[in-house]
Formats: sequence, structure tokens, C-alpha cells
Amino acid sequence: MSRRHRSRESTVNQDRLFEVDRAPKRPRLEGVEPSFRFVDLFAGVGGFRLALEANGGTCVFSSEWDQFAQKTYRANFGETPRGDITKIEASDIPKFDILTAGFPCQPFSSIGKRQGFAHRTQGTLFFDILRIAKAHRPAALLLENVPGLLSHDGGNTWTTILGALQEADYYVFFRILNSAEFGVPQHRERVYIVAFDREKLKTPNFGWPNARKQQVGIGKYLETGVTDRSISRHLQRVYINKFDDGHPQIIDTKSDFPVKTLVASYHKIQRITGTFVKDGPTGLRLLTENECKKIMGFPKNFKLPVSRTQMYRQLGNSVAVPVARKVSEQIVRTLIDARIIRLEPKKATRNRGKGRR
Repeated sequence: MSRRHRSRESTVNQDRLFEVDRAPKRPRLEGVEPSFRFVDLFAGVGGFRLALEANGGTCVFSSEWDQFAQKTYRANFGETPRGDITKIEASDIPKFDILTAGFPCQPFSSIGKRQGFAHRTQGTLFFDILRIAKAHRPAALLLENVPGLLSHDGGNTWTTILGALQEADYYVFFRILNSAEFGVPQHRERVYIVAFDREKLKTPNFGWPNARKQQVGIGKYLETGVTDRSISRHLQRVYINKFDDGHPQIIDTKSDFPVKTLVASYHKIQRITGTFVKDGPTGLRLLTENECKKIMGFPKNFKLPVSRTQMYRQLGNSVAVPVARKVSEQIVRTLIDARIIRLEPKKATRNRGKGRR
């Protein structure tokens, strides 16, 4: 975490905020697996759900207002998330141990207008997370957003969020993590926020997962001979190659580095933020669905029964699954240490439902 981000911690209540550099050493769970319940708010297509189910969790409630994301979620998990979170009563949600939420990042993104809490709808949705957390008192929260959340409005937006969590009696951990350091062939920095109920965990033994030193290159995951994602030669000449300034990022099967961040507007072929592949009839094309799934850490058999534009939007808005899986694993182990999550005999096979791994 940068010195600038650390300096903001001095403005909040220190006895409710911890910072641990490395994950605590814990024994492997041989012959047993965790058993816990979680809710998936602002669920998108279910990136957090994949991560927590991989760590033994059972999803008891999901919420996502976008109809196209609901369609993808239903195709993979067999259920349709509830809609607008602002219209859902906390009493309608079953009991749970962990709350996950990739709450909307557009009001805080460096790409958008950075309206923050002034945004009429999305900027206030964090408080619906807080409303549900206060009503149910889950042992832990796992939230994700863009790094711009920390710097928006001179840090006041983040101070407001952090202060609200602490006033709700939660210990708070936060850190910017790059998916490229967790085996994903994509540079994707996001701030992860982990909070523990102060009454249930007097001193949470939580540490961030250890990052990998060696990063994974995209080249070996690229498909070849793709004919339906080509960028026209005219567009390449008048726009893509208009300036010799290092943009956009061009990759091929020999590229041994992670790609730039996949954005939700990738389909618009933006030369500054875009990553394009040397391939196809015109010599340059967009990423395929399988390539996008790989750089976001989704399994290859994950279904995306939507248009190409929606596919890019959904994956570009998602959490990187391997990062969420590692962070949630540390949360689960912390709750096991605190005897909040129980362990059950490990099943020989785990039923992941139709269309899953």
C-alpha cells in the first residue's frame, strides 16, 4: 500500500483498524472443509460467488439489478438474483456469516466523472451494504472497488466509508491488490476491504494473501485463427495507429507479460485503454470470450449467454476470481480460528451445478 494511502489511516480510529503484511501460517485442512453461509450483493455475474464457493461457502441470497447480468448469473448458478437492493428489506435476507459486495465503482473511477456520494443512485449504494450489515451483524464483510475510491474528493469519500464501518463496530483492513500478482495474466488493481465484527472477533488474526513474484504472460492463452473479431484496416490506419505513442497495447502468442486492465467499455475499441491481438484477416482483432475469461480468472466453461458487447461489459465489471478466492480464503481461516465457522468432513465430490467446473 502506498505511503499516501497509509497516511489516511492516521485520520481514523486506529484501535479498530489493523494492517498485517503477510498471511499467518496455518495448518492445511486435511479431510475437512469449512461450512458457512454468505450473501452475494451487487453480484454481477457471480465472481465473488465462485470464489467463496471454492472455499466451502453456500450462497443463501444474491442481488443484482442488471437484467443481462441476471441472465448470466442464472445460466451458471440456476437462480436469478433479486433486483434493486434499495428495495430489499434486510428482514427478507436469510442469516449469513459473510457479506460480499462489488459495489458500483463508476462514481469513484478515474475514467468516469468521479461524482462519489453526490451520484444520485450509485454513489449512495454503499449505505445499503451498511444497512444490511447492521441488521444481520455478519462476522465478516468482503468488499471490492477501484483504487480511485481511496483518493476521491481528497480522501473524504474513503474516510466516510471507513468511519461508517468503524462506527458500526467493525475492524477494517484494506489494501490495493493487483491480479497479476495472483496468477492472472492481467494488471488489474482493485482495493479490497475486509471487515470483522468487533464483538465476535476481539482480535482478528487476519493477514493478506501472499503475492506471487513471477507474473503470468498472456501469450500462451491466446487463440489463433480467429476471424470474427477483426478491427478494420481503415480504423487501424485512421485511429489505432494514428500516433506512435505506445498505445494501444498489441499482443501475440509470444507476449510474456500480463495485459492491461480489461474495462467494461472494451467493445468501443479505445486506443488508450485497449489491448488488441495480432491475428485474423486484418491483422488485428479484439480479445475473444475465452481470452477474457482467462484474464479475469473465470473457468472456461462459465456461460455468458449474452451479446458480445454485454460479455465485455460483464467481465470488465467483474472481480478477478483468483484474487477474491485468495482473500476470502484468509477470511474463512480467520473465522475458523475464532471458532465462528465450523468444519465438516470433506465430501468426495462437490456438486457445483449445471454448467459449472
